[in-house]
Amino acid sequence: MHVEDHRTERIGWLRAAVLGANDGIVSTASLVVGVAAADTGRSGVLVAGIAGLVAGAMSMAAGEYVSVSSQSDTEQADLARERAELASQPELELAELTGIYIQRGLDADLAHQVALQMTARDALAAHARDELGLFEVHAARPIQAAWTSALSFGIGAALPLLAATVAPTGLIIPAVSVTALVFLAGLGALAAQTGGASVARGALRVTFWGAFAMALTALVGKLFGAVV
Repeated sequence: MHVEDHRTERIGWLRAAVLGANDGIVSTASLVVGVAAADTGRSGVLVAGIAGLVAGAMSMAAGEYVSVSSQSDTEQADLARERAELASQPELELAELTGIYIQRGLDADLAHQVALQMTARDALAAHARDELGLFEVHAARPIQAAWTSALSFGIGAALPLLAATVAPTGLIIPAVSVTALVFLAGLGALAAQTGGASVARGALRVTFWGAFAMALTALVGKLFGAVV
């Protein structure tokens, strides 16, 4: 059997990992830059950054778990409904599946034969895939999404914190900004390459929005002496 490695199989963990790492870099770098722009000492900058790392990682984990769990609940509810309909009205479900295959280009006789064979093999799987559009490779996995987001957020947030730790006090803002933008560009390029998209476009869009977020937070910190 010929087996191919499809990029869509990475969607579940890749989305969560990119979101977490991007958010970790951008939010923590923005926080550090904003606090530093408010003329806070290094200790205040690091305390704010560490607090942001911990709070952000936990927030990402909770948010991903809740949102993906909601998706999973919806999928399971639809499957339960299909299971009940298959048990109570199998003829109608067979006709429905036949109609779906006709709409996809098969003639009526062939569509009926295909529907019969798919129903005999695994009726629920056939309806899940062809009627509901649910595929195992894209199934919601709340635990995977939560851990991936939290871990990637922590790794991403640690990078600007490291830069703030080693940079001279007067150079914290440029050091963190440049470091964050470099890592964002690398993250965008890596995510684009993993997903089969344009590396340059992926790097550019992530870097642009990261720079915008840091500039805006630095402006707030400079104007008001605090981070909002």
